[in-house]
Amino acid sequence: MKIETLCPVSKKMINKWVPRMSAVITTLLMLLYLYTQNYYIVFFLTVDFAFRGFDKSEYSPIAWLAKFIVKALPFKKEEENAGPKFFAARIGWVFTMVILLLTAFNLTTAALVVGGVLTFFAFLEASIGFCTACYVYPHLLRLCGMTPGGKPQEGSYFKQMEL
Repeated sequence: MKIETLCPVSKKMINKWVPRMSAVITTLLMLLYLYTQNYYIVFFLTVDFAFRGFDKSEYSPIAWLAKFIVKALPFKKEEENAGPKFFAARIGWVFTMVILLLTAFNLTTAALVVGGVLTFFAFLEASIGFCTACYVYPHLLRLCGMTPGGKPQEGSYFKQMEL
């Protein structure tokens, strides 16, 4: 079985240790949420993921803290493309929005399951740098009728809309 990976690309480059440290903080906050079921933690993460996912990380408290910790520790700066991290943060934003909606409808068990999945994904990024979003991205493109190159697939809804 072949597993495809493809990540969105951005012109922006970032220090690879900052998003990994952000994932550590996210993992810890999600573990706290799973333990306390305090939805304010998820609300905070929703806002923070929105900042990080839509290229406004200068407003993200988690990004500030992650940058501070990375500067304080002896990490060697390594640049990487920011595109996959933006996409992953957007996926995190969707997950936290789902958790909040499930909580609003008093579906606590479902919210905790989604929270557990998000915690697991954040832990993978934090511990070994495994970006689950890069495995989801090509399938999301295909679901939307796009090829990995960003062109509409033959016979897709997007292809039919072309003039």
